Amino acid sequence: MRKGIFVAAVLAVASLVSAQERQGLGIIPPSGIEKPEDVGVRMHTTYRIYAPEGKVTALANPAGETPASLACVYGLVPQVSGCPISGTSAVPSGGKGVIVIVDAYDYPTAASDLETFSSQFGLPAPNFVQVYASGSQPSNGCRSGWQLEESLDIEWAHAMAPNAQIVLMEASSNSNSALYAAVTAANSYIAAHGGVGEVSMSWGGSETRSETSSDQYFTQTDVVYFASAGDSPGVIYPSASVNVVSAGGTQVNRNSSGDYTNQTAWSDGGGGDSRYEARPSFQSSVSGIVGSHRGTPDLSFDSSGSSPVAVYNSNCYGGWLEVYGTSVAAPSLAGIINSAGSFNASSSAENTEIYGEIGDTSDLTDITSGSCGTHSATTGWDFCTGVGVPNGYGGK
Repeated sequence: MRKGIFVAAVLAVASLVSAQERQGLGIIPPSGIEKPEDVGVRMHTTYRIYAPEGKVTALANPAGETPASLACVYGLVPQVSGCPISGTSAVPSGGKGVIVIVDAYDYPTAASDLETFSSQFGLPAPNFVQVYASGSQPSNGCRSGWQLEESLDIEWAHAMAPNAQIVLMEASSNSNSALYAAVTAANSYIAAHGGVGEVSMSWGGSETRSETSSDQYFTQTDVVYFASAGDSPGVIYPSASVNVVSAGGTQVNRNSSGDYTNQTAWSDGGGGDSRYEARPSFQSSVSGIVGSHRGTPDLSFDSSGSSPVAVYNSNCYGGWLEVYGTSVAAPSLAGIINSAGSFNASSSAENTEIYGEIGDTSDLTDITSGSCGTHSATTGWDFCTGVGVPNGYGGK
């Protein structure tokens, strides 16, 4: 790395320290902290930086779960006993069409960082496009924390669907209006580039009475939308929208030898009954649990600080980090659904297919232990992990 880039990265990390919030094993960036005045006005990221010693330190080499280790865990590649992080190398090989990542602010080294990530893990060279939703380059998202969100999102969408085109659609800010404008731009991009694809949104905010009026942004035909369920107990929007696949979190557990054993609910994962969204038809089979309102999440993926993933960012941090949260789940599940190749006509159709697989262990792994807030993972659908986690590409 050139000296100038390294110094800039060190200074950028230093500028984040005063605004970060320590929680458990990780640090929440400023972008992930919702203030009272933000509710209904600005959205926030749903990731944490793994920092058990209380400070963020970039690594020269990747650490944490890798595309190969989690592809093994989720049955996306030929199985290796125990799916060890250091001994599993097969990566996904599917994907086509377009996955649009919608985030706020600019990430100037997005293309080169994605190439570094891809090369490190033996993934196909990325087909990557960066678009400014407003037509003008946004300000750098480093100090706020949005830039690392962008790193995580494009890298893990590519990890799960390496042959899909990954589009980073950058909103001018994290205001609701700017991000929804970016979703509209994502819809237009997909319509102009094949007409089918996925949109991933690793952000959200507290529910408001007016949220249902925003559901219209997630309704383009032949597009499936994914939204993170959040990194604390409860429900956030747009995860609560009836027009998205709500992405929840699990913890990947390994024994002392590093072998995968099982998954449990992530204790800090979001989920629950929406206050304002009515129960959609795809949740009729779980009406006895959710009642008359929409329940979240729908489908889950590794999100825990006990099983963080490797992410590369040169511009702000100067190397590799371990990151976790349901921001991992949304782009990863978007990639898996893309690679499954069914390309359903809407999120509702996608969810209908997913909910139709409840109890089918050949397509889903039910998560039956662990808790999130006042909820517990149980047999069948629950407020911590939804229907469970993927097991291969079937039923998606």
